[in-house]
Amino acid sequence: MAAPLRVLPDDALPPGAAPLAEAVEALARGEIVALPTETVYGLAARADQPAALERLARIKGRDPSRTFTWHLPSAEALFQRGPRHPAVLERLARAYWPGPLTLVVSVEVPGLDAVSREGWIGVRVPAHAGTRSLLEACPFPVVATSANPSGAAPLPDAEAVAAAFGADLALVLDGGPPRLGEPSAVLAVGPGRFQTLREGLLLESDLRRSAGLSLLFVCTGNTCRSPMAAALSGELLAERLEAPPEQFGFRVESAGVSAVGGAPAADQAIAVMAEAGIDLSAHRSSSALPQRVRDADRVYCLTAAHRELLLASLPPGEGSHVLLLDPAGRDLPDPFGGSLETYRACAQSMRAMLDARLGDWV
Repeated sequence: MAAPLRVLPDDALPPGAAPLAEAVEALARGEIVALPTETVYGLAARADQPAALERLARIKGRDPSRTFTWHLPSAEALFQRGPRHPAVLERLARAYWPGPLTLVVSVEVPGLDAVSREGWIGVRVPAHAGTRSLLEACPFPVVATSANPSGAAPLPDAEAVAAAFGADLALVLDGGPPRLGEPSAVLAVGPGRFQTLREGLLLESDLRRSAGLSLLFVCTGNTCRSPMAAALSGELLAERLEAPPEQFGFRVESAGVSAVGGAPAADQAIAVMAEAGIDLSAHRSSSALPQRVRDADRVYCLTAAHRELLLASLPPGEGSHVLLLDPAGRDLPDPFGGSLETYRACAQSMRAMLDARLGDWV
């Protein structure tokens, strides 16, 4: 006997609206409900009820040790849980949620131990508004998996799902044929890890570009402060990400408002960076051309005078991303011509400013 079908429009619905109330009650009892997404139909279960998860694995014909994806009504529902690298995840969420991207993230969620693996859990915000209304209405976490027998192709519509799984389902919510018809991309993002587990509809190169930032540090001649800032920021990013920054899509560069192209870093800058384990010997100066400034996601100037020069080179309204490196608005004095101790003091002040900016990047 096929499971009953209920129409679920692709619109936001109030919590008590039919068929939401019926679906919430079925999930609360530990039963399985099929629901629409923009990619494929899913089989949903209550995530904090082991018997429901066992039933879902049995119906799917899947190894019970494999985890299911936690489905949320909004990105905010994830970020209030405090995932690692929230700024990176927020940029991905802004770009792709609601939509066909599952993020495997490092986060601890009480009550979801059964669907996490070694502190990692798959999370998705589907683009079907009716399904998001259902998820919002559930006072418990919900996981889902694609509505097809394990290893088989996705089923094309609600009628096919009802026929395939029969009485194993309490209810099938009919949202019509999925408009995309392919599984979501799956990307693992967290400490030491930026890895596409399934490309799906999204390219890894695009995901990486959305996750990271292009950072440009600007001083006068691009031989002292800005190359040191770029080098130190790369080190801080690597420490926080536990991986090379470029793996997460970061690009870090430096330039000068009055730079003579091709000049090496100052000897003292090279020496001070070497004390921090950073090799600056290959640096060559370059100019802060308007196109470079426009193309960067964040431009950090070492003084207010540098910032004013850059803003004057841009069309009105295009300089909101051009900032002073120091969030407190102070200039960082030029150590050019000074002693090693002067450069060390400059690097120390610079590191504190970069530390203050790091939370905006990662």
